[in-house]
This record gives sequence, C-alpha cells and structure tokens, in this order.
Amino acid sequence: MSHGRLPAQQGLYQPRHEHDNCGVGFVADIKGRKKHEIVTQGLGILCRLAHRGAVGADPRAGDGAGILTQIPDEFFRAVLPFELPAPGEYAVAQLFLPRDEKARALCERTIEEQVRADGHAVLGWRDVPVDNRDLGESVLPSEPVSRQLFVGRADSCTDQDHFERRLYIVRKRAENAMAECGHDRTSCYFASFSSRTVNYKGMLMGEQVTSYYPDLHDERYVSALALVHQRFSTNTFPTWDLAQPFRMICHNGEINTLRGNVNWMAARRHTMKSKILGEDLDDIWPLIPEGQSDSACFDNALELLVMGGYSLAHAMMILIPEAWSGNRLMDEERRAFYEYHAALMEPWDGPAAVAFTDGRQIGATLDRNGLRPARYLVTRDGLVVMASEMGVLEIPEEQIVRKWRLQPGKMLLLDLEQGRIIDDAELKCDLARSHPYQEWLDRTQILLDELPADVAPMAPAEDVLLDAQQAFGYTQEDIKFLLTPMVLTGQEAIGSMGADNPPSVLSNRPKHLSSYFKQKFAQVTNPPIDPIREELVMSLVSLIGPRPNLLGLDEAGTHWRLEVAQPVLTNADLERIRHIEDSSGGAFRTRTLQMVYPAAEGAAGMGPALERLCSEAEQAVLDDYNILILSDRKSNADFIAIPALLATSAVHHHLIRKGLRTSSGLVVETGAALEVHHFATLAGYGAEAINPYLAFDTIENLLPTLPEEIGFEEAQARYIKALGKGLMKVMSKMGISTYQSYCGAQIFDAIGLAKEFVDRHFAGTDTVVEGVGLKEVAEEAVRWHHQAYGNDLVYRNQLDVGGDYAWRLRGEEHVWTPETVARLQHAVRSNSWENYEEFARHINEQNERLLTLRGLLEFDWAEQPVPLEEVEPASEIVKRFATGAMSFGSISYEAHSTLARAMNAIGGKSNTGEGGEEAERFNPLPDGSPNPERSAIKQVASGRFGVTTEYLVNADDIQIKMAQG
Repeated sequence: MSHGRLPAQQGLYQPRHEHDNCGVGFVADIKGRKKHEIVTQGLGILCRLAHRGAVGADPRAGDGAGILTQIPDEFFRAVLPFELPAPGEYAVAQLFLPRDEKARALCERTIEEQVRADGHAVLGWRDVPVDNRDLGESVLPSEPVSRQLFVGRADSCTDQDHFERRLYIVRKRAENAMAECGHDRTSCYFASFSSRTVNYKGMLMGEQVTSYYPDLHDERYVSALALVHQRFSTNTFPTWDLAQPFRMICHNGEINTLRGNVNWMAARRHTMKSKILGEDLDDIWPLIPEGQSDSACFDNALELLVMGGYSLAHAMMILIPEAWSGNRLMDEERRAFYEYHAALMEPWDGPAAVAFTDGRQIGATLDRNGLRPARYLVTRDGLVVMASEMGVLEIPEEQIVRKWRLQPGKMLLLDLEQGRIIDDAELKCDLARSHPYQEWLDRTQILLDELPADVAPMAPAEDVLLDAQQAFGYTQEDIKFLLTPMVLTGQEAIGSMGADNPPSVLSNRPKHLSSYFKQKFAQVTNPPIDPIREELVMSLVSLIGPRPNLLGLDEAGTHWRLEVAQPVLTNADLERIRHIEDSSGGAFRTRTLQMVYPAAEGAAGMGPALERLCSEAEQAVLDDYNILILSDRKSNADFIAIPALLATSAVHHHLIRKGLRTSSGLVVETGAALEVHHFATLAGYGAEAINPYLAFDTIENLLPTLPEEIGFEEAQARYIKALGKGLMKVMSKMGISTYQSYCGAQIFDAIGLAKEFVDRHFAGTDTVVEGVGLKEVAEEAVRWHHQAYGNDLVYRNQLDVGGDYAWRLRGEEHVWTPETVARLQHAVRSNSWENYEEFARHINEQNERLLTLRGLLEFDWAEQPVPLEEVEPASEIVKRFATGAMSFGSISYEAHSTLARAMNAIGGKSNTGEGGEEAERFNPLPDGSPNPERSAIKQVASGRFGVTTEYLVNADDIQIKMAQG
C-alpha cells in the first residue's frame, strides 16, 4: 500500500510532473530559546496560509500541510515507556507505514536490521497519536500508520554531525532494502530521521495539522524553531509523502530544469567520491528516486551536499545561485565564488522561495528572479517570522524592529547556536573569502577566446555546398525567411502565429528531427521571464568538459575548466577546441567521433551505426578523452549523416547510463543546425556547444546576394547574436535563466515519435502522441541523401522550395490553399450557402488528406439517436459559447466588433483579449439597450495594455492571463 499514491501514467498525465504552488513560513527564536509558544505560532502561520493551500471536491481533504520542529526532548521523555540517552545521543524516525500488519512488520524489521547493522541501538517504537475524525472521506483510505522509532547513537560516532550522516546512510539503505522486497518507496516513508528535528505532516489542511497530531498541543512540546508548509498542488495529485516540509526544506515554486538536474545527478554516480561519506556513498543510490515532486528532488540534492560536508548556506548557494554572470555590481570575490561553483553544479532554476533548516540554523532564499514572495519581520524579544506574506501572526507594531522582504537571490539565515541573524552580505562574503576562488580560477580556467587562433576549414565549392545543403534538408524558405533576416538584422525574423501545415508525423516530406519536439513553456503559477528587460539574470555561458567531483572538497582548486561566453562556436573556435591539448598542457584531450555511416547500408544501417557511435564515445571517455566532438562533416555521397539531435541525445544518455557523462564534455559539429529551435533541442539533449559549419558556409555563399555589403566576419557575428537572442527567448519562455541549467534539461514534448524510440534515445521525454521510430527517421535521412546525391533533375541546381511558411507548388501541404481561399472569398462575396458548402467540403477533406491529428479521428455514431426532447435547446447551448481571446490589435475593429455582436446576439460571450476595448463600446444605445459591440469577458494580461477602471467595471467576467506560449 502507498499513501495516496500518484495515479499511473495515463493519457496526457505524467506522474513525474508533480509540481506545486504553496505557502511557506517559519518562526524561530534567534537566541535558540525553546518554547511551546513557537510551536503554537508555527501552527498559527499554517492556519493563516490556508488560502495558499487547496481542497478538492471533498471539503475536508487538503493537498498537504505540516510542521517541522526541533526534537522535543522533555516531551518524549515524559511519554515514552523507555529511557532516552542525552539530547543529541538519540534520533527519532518519523514514519508513514502500511496499514497492512504483515507489510508493516516487514518494514519495521527491515529498518531495525539496518539500524543495528550500522552499530546503533533500537531504543523502541512509539505509536504517534492521531485524531482522524476531521479527515475527509477521500483521505481516510490512504491514511498511513504513523509511528516513531527511537535510535541510540553508536559509540563509533564521533559527534552529532557524524551521527546525522550515519542516520542518512541507514535511511537510504533501509529504503533500498524495502524497494528490493517489492515495497513501493512511498509505502514506508521517512518523514524525518534525525537527532535534531522531527516532522509532523500529512495529506491535511493547515488547520487539521493541529487536530490530527495531539502531540503538538502538549505544553511540554517545545522548540526554538518551527518550519511550516501549506501545499497547493497546481497540476498534480496530493499524497501523504509529498506533503511538506520535507526533511530539510519547504518550497514554494517550481523547478523548471528538473529533468536535467535529475539526469546530471544520476550521471555523477560513478565519478562522485567523498572523503567524508567514504564507501558508504555507494549505498545512497538512487539519490533521487523516480516519481517524486520537484521539491522532494531538491530536498534530496540539498541533503547530499550537507551530508557530504557543505554548510547549509553553502549548499543552498550552489543549488540556487544568485545572478552573477551579468551583474557588474557584484564584488569580485563573490563573483569568483559563483563562477567557481558553476562547474560543480548546474543551477536548479525556476521560481522558488525555499525555507530550510538543519535544526541548528534556519533560513530562506529566493531564486535569482525573485518570482515568489517571502516577507519577514524581527521583534524586540528576538522572534523572527518569515512567510509568503505579512500578517500571518498578530504581533503588535511597536514590538517589530524590522520588517522587510527577501530580494531576488538573497538569503536570510538565523544561527540559533550563535544566537544571531547572519546578514546576506556577511554570510556570502565569509563564504567567498573562505577559499582563494579567484586564484583557483586563474590557475585552472581556460577561456576559449584566449586560446591561440587556429585555421578554420575553407568553405566548399558551390556545387559541393548545394549537395551538403540538400543532404541536411535545407530549403529555399530556410535561407529566405530564417537565415537572411538573421544575417541582416542580428535577430530572428518576426512571423505570425498559427500553422496550417501538418505535424511532421503526418507530412509526406522528410522532416528535421527537431520538428517532432515541441518546446514547453511556463504557465499558471510559473511565470516566464522577459529576457530583454531582465538581461541581468540571463546567461549563455557554457562550461565544456568534465565536471568536478561534487563532494571532492579536498580536491578544490585542482579541476580544469573550459568556458565559452555562448554555446555557438565558429569554425575557428571549434579548431581551437580540437587542438586544445597542446595549449592546455594536456588538461583537455579531444576526440572527434563521426556521426555518419556508409550510404550503401541504407536506412537499416542507422541503428547499428548509432550503437557503434555510443560504444566509441564510451571507450573514448574510458581512454581519458574529456571532450568529445560529434561530427557529421564527413557526410558526402558515400556517407549518410545520422540526425545530429538523435546522435547527441543517444550518446548523452548512453554515457549517463554508464556513469561517464560527467567525465566528458559534448560538442556537436553539424550541418543540421540552422534555426534557433535546432540549437535549443541540441542543447536540451546535452550539447554544451554547437558548431553549425554548414550554416556558416551558406552565409558566406549568400553574401553577394544581400542588399547591403557585409563582410563574412560581421555576418557570422550577427547570425550568432541572433541565435543567442533566440536561445534566451526559448529559455525564458520556460522561466530558465542560464544555458547551464537548460543544457540537458529536455524541456520538450515529443509529438509523433514512438514511445519505445523516445524512451531509448531521449529518455525522460514525454511522448504525447506516438508515431514513427528509428526506421522511419532513418528513411527520412536517406531521402534527403538521395535528393542531394541522386539523379533527380529537379534538385540538380536548386534547393527544395520548402513550403512550410507559405503554400508553394511541390511544397508542403496546407489546409489553406489558393483554392480554399478562393472558394471562401467566392462564398462571402456571393453570399451563397451552396458556395460556402463547397468551401466547407473542401476544407473538411483534410480528414482524407490527413493534415491534422483530428483528421485521424472518426465519429463512432450511435445506433439509436438520443430523443430530441432529451436534448438541451440550441438557444440554451449557445449561451455557453465564448470566443477565444483575440486582442483588438491582433485582428481589426471590424473583426473584433463583429465577434462581439455575434456572441451578444446568441447570448454567448466575446473576449476582448489583451489590449483593451474602445470606451464607446461600453455605452448603451440611445434606446437604452446594451451595446451589441460590448465584450462580456475583459482580459487582463501581464502587460495590462488598455486596462483601466472603466474597462474592468464593464466586465461580466474578468479573465487574467498568466502566460502564453
């Protein structure tokens, strides 16, 4: 049994997408004075944060809430029937156990065995008193048995920190042992296991925590701190184990880079070593079990760093660094600290307010953008209250000595042993000066721009260039609509939204593999970033090469690193990397691996070639090559290129599975990268840098045809600038600020690829709609190769027309063709129903032409129709009709007002979209009747264009747009 276990994957639901938006808070006595009042105040904060939680259809079923405190030693001594050692000499495991007696007995026996095997004493068990009378009916079936295990410290533990580390190892061993017995990891769950803290939580509402756990009422239950959390699972299912606080944190926000973070942590398994944890490090894997929420994964990562020897604040600064790359006001020592640690760990990026504690210190930090609220106050008698908002406790104003908010990237830290608040500046200054980080960087960091220049390959002849362009699927449209504007303006061309061409899986033409991957974007509780106005927090810096041992504190300052300012490499840049061994004194060794295979093998040869490539990459890393260049430059009439995205992701995931990914960097030299989305997908699946050599060759060939005279160096720089802007736009759509976080984060959905194919080569990517596999992908590559090197006269002297952006003869299919447009115009101008029916018939033929996913569906007609008298009248149905939100500026007055008139005529509702509405459309007509052009739904978007008080009061519904893709 698991406690409110997440449903299995079904339809569009993925259990691994568990995110939440919540209320967090803590209250603590700066001097470390333990009082029951602190616990009571913590529970009071929970109740005041009720509006930040959620309930379902069952009004007594909450999404989750809890409180973490210091161990109440006096209370436990009073209620336990056995003796306890001195405080700090024993630990408490707070457990959720199965209701089934046999399963529970097995869990308890397994835990006891692991405790004793590590030399600790099992002091005894305690049933945690609970009162479930107030729980909702939907919660009761999943309610676990709550028990506490008391463990005496082994003599081998030298101090309490050592004891905490041993408890961590024991817990991980016990979790793995129970998993081996077939138990779901959530069926026997450690809410906490510490000699300092204990955690009372559950699938509760904030107000229910107090009544459910009577322990918390006892006056003898004292603590100097209380960390609380009220969960709102925005797009997820609540469960007992996913309630917060977790063992060290509570989190309000979303980790947008989660898949990449989890992948990179898993990739470190075989290269991570720890002098502190020793051989026991092998017992903690999987470090981050599958099926957890993003907050739980973050807690696992923080726990590892702290147990591995980092201080609590140091670990938090590694996981959630403030913006440093573009911040010229940051002092050099702090900048060096962050720059050094950037190679250790990619940021866990996304909007976040995280409160954290280890029982001795308690604090909170915000993400670099400050996209979650966190306010705090300090009282005269030494109380600190932090929460998602002010007013969570009733404290007289005259008692407050400071009231402020956490700012982006800043940290609030209380050290209860020192009895003081450590200011953000002091805290970070001390850490920045604790080691000579700048000296280490000067000694071990190589900047690509500072390496000796190397000779780049010459551009090919025009006929050879055409063959290469055709082999990689270039079209006339790509050059006209994508490449040329980037070269002329230094940014992507602006185009209108909407596409009437078929998804790649339904197209009859070979398609770039990246077109099967659709970018995800931030929505609802997760705001996107404006990469232009918030340029300070954005960074395209990429570190190429092996990653240092995350827990190698004794190895600090010895790891070499190669830094590039942005991930798009010129041909000369790539040659610098290819020959870096000489200029780095042997610190870096580069191996070029070919992403091509003999054309004679046809489509069937791609699978074995991919296997060979992965094996070659593995062997190269074992042979101490720490930069791998995946290249398709040798593609020609005799060799077919493996799609660069497929090869990159396959190698990336193969090395992760072998535990070797962090031992080497991945650079991609490809002719397949032209537009921003191509680069975004390569980055998302592990490429630390990309050299689009064919795009550069095409630019050089294009220069004589441009309307202005531009040198190649300038044209190349503009193209790279446009790609950088585009990548930042893509990253910011998902609320991600740094390329390091985006690299390997896999922020895509696969549309039209077979699940088996995706699971093998793009592991962790969601397959929303299945489709083609390796065989079909290989066949498309072969078709392009035949276009380039075959005997088709159409392609002898010119590129394929394309036809993705506009209908073209011999181009891509479109729903809107010259014929359908003409038929619509004819129907409108003649006001003829027959002509309209002819237009509609032609449009609906897309079902037979298979241009849309809905065209694959057919109605399953009932044998007997529903009696008409049982059907709601059409006049009532249309009252629920509403137009999509289309702003005045995006269409026209005529279209905007006509939509409003139509909806008002049938009793439906039109939506203004963002941009407002003319005030005269609010006014009634002279006869007093409502204005037929007044839109019932008024939209308020992030820009608040056209939003006035008059606009808002003239709304029947107000729609607030949080984000758009």
